[in-house]
Amino acid sequence: MIRIAIILGSTRPGRNGEAVANWVYDIAKQRDDAEYELVDIAEYRLPHLDEAVPPSLGQYAQPHTRAWAEKIASFDGFVFVTPEYNHSTSGALKNAIDFLYAEWNNKAAGFVSYGSVGGTRAVEHLRLVMGELQVADVRAQAALSLYSDFEDFSLFRPAPHQEAAVGAVLDQVVAWSGALAPLRTAPTADAAS
Repeated sequence: MIRIAIILGSTRPGRNGEAVANWVYDIAKQRDDAEYELVDIAEYRLPHLDEAVPPSLGQYAQPHTRAWAEKIASFDGFVFVTPEYNHSTSGALKNAIDFLYAEWNNKAAGFVSYGSVGGTRAVEHLRLVMGELQVADVRAQAALSLYSDFEDFSLFRPAPHQEAAVGAVLDQVVAWSGALAPLRTAPTADAAS
């Protein structure tokens, strides 16, 4: 069965992302098209990137990197729940992404974002990062506004139409994750020779 991680991309105390990620996970658990898991980057306590060797070589020295790599490698696709900070994603999420390389490759990603303009600018930056990591990002996106989907900018009360938006993201991530499966199981050039 396809495995999809819902990645909570904020570590800030009092983060709105926790409520958003739990809501996405609750929606996902009602489906039977994939196995979903909520992954909170805060639990991995990743420092600023502290690996001496580039991630593309896969030679991880730090125990926290190896644990993070094992977790991410176990999934076929991702739904990133991201805030928008200063027209981009959180530094914590970007740092977590940058720790790894091959573990992201040939998988699919979708986005649920939140911010004053729905977090759309954060997602635009993440789409560029996904391209470099050989992750196919889907078109559907749920963009939550701090003005209309939160009360007093902190109490999460999503508008009714947002559930359908999350459903569209999940539909596409599951479909694309399945479509990319042959690339994840193809023998590498080294193994073929």
